[in-house]
Formats: sequence, C-alpha cells, structure tokens
Amino acid sequence: MAYKSTDPRAFFADLVRVETRLYNALNDRLRERHGIVTSQYEFLRYLREHPGSRVADLAAEFAVGIGATSKGVDRLERQGWVARQPNPADRRSSLLVLTEAGEHLADAAELTFTERVTELIEGTLGSSRTATGAQLLSLLRATLEREDIGMPTG
Repeated sequence: MAYKSTDPRAFFADLVRVETRLYNALNDRLRERHGIVTSQYEFLRYLREHPGSRVADLAAEFAVGIGATSKGVDRLERQGWVARQPNPADRRSSLLVLTEAGEHLADAAELTFTERVTELIEGTLGSSRTATGAQLLSLLRATLEREDIGMPTG
C-alpha cells in the first residue's frame, strides 16, 4: 500500500499513533513476563549501558522532565533494581547504578523486548523497509536534538 498523503499532519498522526500502539504492545508483553512496563525497561537498559548516570542524564535522553524521571527512578529503587550513590563531583546529585537484580531484570527484559519489537516492526515492514524507516527517524531525531527542540522545561 503506497502512502499518498504529503500532509505533515497525517504523517504526525500516524507517527504518534504507531508509537503509542507499539509502546502499549511492549508494555503488555513486558508486564506479562517481567512485571515491568516499557519506560522501566528503557531506564534499566540505559543505566546498564551508562553506569553512573544521573537523573538529569536519563531525563535528557528520554526528553522527560526531571521530576517525572526522578519519580520513575524512585520506583525502580524501591523495587531494588537501582541504587543511588553519592556523586563525588557534585554533592547535589546522585549517580545511578543497577543492582544485581536490576541487571538480571534488564537482561531478561531485553530478550522479551527485542523479540516483540522485531515481531511488530520487521514482521510488518520487512528488514529493508525497517532499515529505511530507522534511517529517516534517526535523521529527524538528530535534527530535533541538535536544535534542542521539544525538551521539557522542568
């Protein structure tokens, strides 16, 4: 099926609805298998790949406000998956690290996440279209990030 609209409003609507449906489908699978949701998985994965990050680093990566990010980290900390450690370079902030339980959860959830997201995206588009779409979205994201567009103010 060829996409016929050049209306950026239609593109935006499709993009947002696709993101919402993918996120919801991933939430369902991660909740079913691991008792977490996609945002929690993404935080755990980021912290596994960037040990010693701060709440501000997570907020910047996910374009989410500091307050919401801190509350999300609080929930992970209460579950015993993340620990806050003093930041020797700045006493006002903490460094975030995964606990052993958090590492195990991130590893297990990554398998589930990758399986489901691959099924949903490549299963529909095929690998060639997926690669093309990924390149386009990466370009758009890089431009928005470079120009600091769409970052929350709080």
